[in-house]
Amino acid sequence: MSTDEDTKWLDWVTKQFENIAGEDKEIDLQEFKTALKVKESFFAERFFALFDSDGSGSITLDELMKALNLLIHGSEADKLHFLFQVYDVDGSGSIEPDELRTVLKSCLLESAISLPEEKLDDLTMVLFQSADKDNSGSITFQELKEELEHFPEVMENLTISAANWLKPPTVKKKNRTPRYLTPIYWHNNRSKVLFMCAYCCVNVLLFTLGAVYHSSLGGWIMLAKGCGQCLNFNCTFIVALMLRRCLTWLRTTFVAHFLPLDQNIFLHELVGYVIFIFTVVHTAAHVINFIKKAINPGSFTFWEYFLTLRPGIGWVYGSTSITGIMLQLLICLTLVCSSTFVRKGGHFEVFYWTHLSYIWIWILLFLHTPKFWKWFLVPGLLFVLEKLFGLAASRIGGLYIVEVNLLPSKVTHLVIKRPPSFQYKPGDYIYLNIPAIAKYEWHPFTISSAPEQADTLWLHIRSLGQWTNSLYDYFHLPEAARKHEKKSLAQNPKNKIYQSQEHLFSSTGAIASNADAQIELTSYRPQKNQVDEEVHVSLDGGESTQSREVNENHILCNIKCYIDGPYGTPSRRIFTSDHAVLIGAGIGITPFASILQSIMYRYRMRKQNCPSCSYSWCEPQKDSEMKLRKVDFIWINRDQKFFEWFVSLLTKLELDQADEEPEGRFLEMHMYMTSALSKNDMKAIGLQMALDLLAKKEEKDSITGLKTRTQPGRPEWNKVFQKIEQEKKGKVQVFFCGSPALAKVIKAHCEQFNFKFFKENF
Repeated sequence: MSTDEDTKWLDWVTKQFENIAGEDKEIDLQEFKTALKVKESFFAERFFALFDSDGSGSITLDELMKALNLLIHGSEADKLHFLFQVYDVDGSGSIEPDELRTVLKSCLLESAISLPEEKLDDLTMVLFQSADKDNSGSITFQELKEELEHFPEVMENLTISAANWLKPPTVKKKNRTPRYLTPIYWHNNRSKVLFMCAYCCVNVLLFTLGAVYHSSLGGWIMLAKGCGQCLNFNCTFIVALMLRRCLTWLRTTFVAHFLPLDQNIFLHELVGYVIFIFTVVHTAAHVINFIKKAINPGSFTFWEYFLTLRPGIGWVYGSTSITGIMLQLLICLTLVCSSTFVRKGGHFEVFYWTHLSYIWIWILLFLHTPKFWKWFLVPGLLFVLEKLFGLAASRIGGLYIVEVNLLPSKVTHLVIKRPPSFQYKPGDYIYLNIPAIAKYEWHPFTISSAPEQADTLWLHIRSLGQWTNSLYDYFHLPEAARKHEKKSLAQNPKNKIYQSQEHLFSSTGAIASNADAQIELTSYRPQKNQVDEEVHVSLDGGESTQSREVNENHILCNIKCYIDGPYGTPSRRIFTSDHAVLIGAGIGITPFASILQSIMYRYRMRKQNCPSCSYSWCEPQKDSEMKLRKVDFIWINRDQKFFEWFVSLLTKLELDQADEEPEGRFLEMHMYMTSALSKNDMKAIGLQMALDLLAKKEEKDSITGLKTRTQPGRPEWNKVFQKIEQEKKGKVQVFFCGSPALAKVIKAHCEQFNFKFFKENF
């Protein structure tokens, strides 16, 4: 910190101390833990004991300032001595193995990292053996100092962590120039900006033509008619933005370079708001006009104009006023129920069913205005054709969920028997309908398997709403399984299944199809309640017996489902990039799981090995659709268990690159765990050192089991993108799938480095 910042920080600490200490002007252990926001009592007690220099059992302001000043402005030896005292629990002047183990165990708890006791022992021993240079059985201060010299960033982190303990809330400085007006934004979003300008110009032109044409009827009618003309256009344009099959096809044409096809969801939402504004103004203008007419003697009353057919306004039995009111109410309802709060607040079904009111809105528009059908004819016909084609395609062939894996954090991995005619691209998504969960509901999910996987289709579904939670519970709860089994037997009495365990969820189709569609089972964690069961199945009158291993997290089944799609996403551009950076946050890895598998499949097809030596190279001519020279995959997770979703896949990808390439690795993986304390926290220094040493010794990461070392904390995007820029592998394009808040952060950094940014939207 600068001198000025240091002074302000110390003033803030003083005020905070006074607020916490109260009248006695001293802080006890509990107040100290609250102020430092330390989870585990071990570190709070160690820091408290070292801050309490007189051993009185409380800390005064002078003692706090003295300790903080030492860590901020003290010498290197002073800071190291403080760290040594934290680890020297009994104060004997040396660190014993048991003391080091206690510290590392507390570090793991503080970082929300769960490791078996054997792994904790390994971490303790590898760090202890590395630091105990003379093999005396204890670590002295000098030995710890020498060990830390191998980690040059530690000394800097000791200062940073002290300053981070008690720091004022950061106030973000607002840029004087809005981001949307900066040259960088215009350069990176040219197609979107030009499209928005064209959209605004069309609305202005239509409004002007509508208003001028009715200029003889007065100002309020001009305003209403101008808005009405814009509504004719927008109520059909909003349909065109959701022609998913047409948009997927357009992505393969040259117009994809000029039209913002990746922004169709954003534009759909924007047009929805525009429609709402125009309807409000349109209705208000007519209401004011009715009030003016009602004042004249001998005319109809306001309520007759507004709520009856008597004035004869409109081309269908004078129903314009009534249909207009109904349209206004339906549009308001649709807008409210389409808000982010409803859609992503666990009420997706409310959004889904109210959104279907677009059918009634179209019918009312046909009745409300005689010209709407002319606007609606082409996009409406395409919409109907898409729906009919999707309905027909989804019903052709029998689709069944043949396997289910229940993964950590309520993620449901579905394995669907893939029809031979179903073709898709990496990163595509589908709409899924499972009648057993909800007969009429369709929900979009990214395909997580590669197109090269011929027999099956994978989906990884995170439980975040009513439907997804019902899906998980359907397989997780034994009672639900039993109910489904009874229903299945009642519908088809020829299928007889005798089970030795009530929680087994199986059917004849699972056994029949599983033999034809063997895939690698993804075993993400130790399987519980495993039993060997003998199942007797009647197949076309013949008895068949099959023995297999089942458990509560892996289920063989045969459940009917339907899919609509596939639909394209921005991820289709990945294969035409020079240097692709794939960033997934949490379950946002799903599109990249498919893409990474496909990339490595194509990479293996291009790879050539010399028969007389170990030299290998790639022939770019083998795949004209992929010109990738480098791929960086970044996966950000909050908890350790989230990595278990795709650890088997990532392990396989690492094995595919076991041999070092002459030009460096084609695929580089970067794992980040945000709940883990970063290296700029004093409480994590020892643990991160031990994890580094053990990873080097075992050649794998202790958290994930991958060769790639899991980094604690959040990525420092400036450093990440600087490294990518320095590699000079061609034009960099960044693809992101995850939370909108993180998307804004990454997009802002991409604009600084002139990287093209794409975000998954569906």
